Amino acid sequence: MAKVAVVILNYNGEEMLARFLPSVVACSSGAEIVVADNASTDGSLSFLKDNYPQIKLVALDSNYGFAGGYNRALSKVEADYFLLLNSDVEVTPGWVEPLVEFMERNLGVAACQPKIMSYNSRSFFEYAGASGGMIDHYGYPFCRGRLFSTVEKDNGQYDDASPVFWASGAALLVRSEDFWAVGGFDERFFAHMEEIDLCWRLAARGREVYVVPQSKVYHVGGATLNKSNPRKTYLNFRNNLLMLYKNLPDEDLRRVMRMRSMLDCVAACRFLLTFAWGDFWAVVRARRDYRKMKREYKSVRAYNIGRTVNRKLNGMGGFSILWEYYLCGKKYYSQLKM
Repeated sequence: MAKVAVVILNYNGEEMLARFLPSVVACSSGAEIVVADNASTDGSLSFLKDNYPQIKLVALDSNYGFAGGYNRALSKVEADYFLLLNSDVEVTPGWVEPLVEFMERNLGVAACQPKIMSYNSRSFFEYAGASGGMIDHYGYPFCRGRLFSTVEKDNGQYDDASPVFWASGAALLVRSEDFWAVGGFDERFFAHMEEIDLCWRLAARGREVYVVPQSKVYHVGGATLNKSNPRKTYLNFRNNLLMLYKNLPDEDLRRVMRMRSMLDCVAACRFLLTFAWGDFWAVVRARRDYRKMKREYKSVRAYNIGRTVNRKLNGMGGFSILWEYYLCGKKYYSQLKM
């Protein structure tokens, strides 16, 4: 059994594989490299077979999304650690070792991520992960190095290994034992928010999540689904609501969801006023589908709450990031009181 398996989930990403797989092969010595393919219709499979016959290929029979694709792929991989990596990530020499060494020294840590930098603006953090993910009282995620659309330049200000609320799925090291102990990713999410939900379940059950900036990668971001895509808006809103319902303690659920109903209404109105019709209807559909799916999640919620041993979670702010960012003018993570 391998100690570390670097697992890349691919869907019609032949171009990304051609561009970034060489760095993964060159810089991941000692790790098994696996590509899981979500039933691509481009030339991805032929490219891999012709150019990387040494890489293990898990060919899935349908597009199961990020969550389902990884669950199915990882069930076919035997390793102590799963190192999930987006296909649009350039890794750096020695990127694996600091992550694994940190986990080996800290047995209470279930998952961690490297520092994630922007591939196109290399001195800046990357939107989806930066130097570790946090969440506010109402479920809005942000990062050390990124609040909403404000992305900071990396000046070493977040170079300390630190506990966080969530580690980015773009580059996520997780103990295989912990991954399966909490049930893996929620496949009904399909894509978006699934890594935050996973980290929430891990932390609630007494495990820790960290960022280890001594490891660094460069992420293109938005290569699979553009940030302005209404499909992404829909998945982010719907899955965020489902995540809150699944994991919030009873004493917080009603108050938080009441506020989220108002905030989502404001977001929908903003989209409407800026003529972003697709995003407006995405929010409407997301809330409608959340209400429908909520019934399916009653038993899931009871299961999660029943296994919660830690209610004070690292990286969960007791404030509204919307208030801090838009009304108080706090644009940098260092200005927040976490």
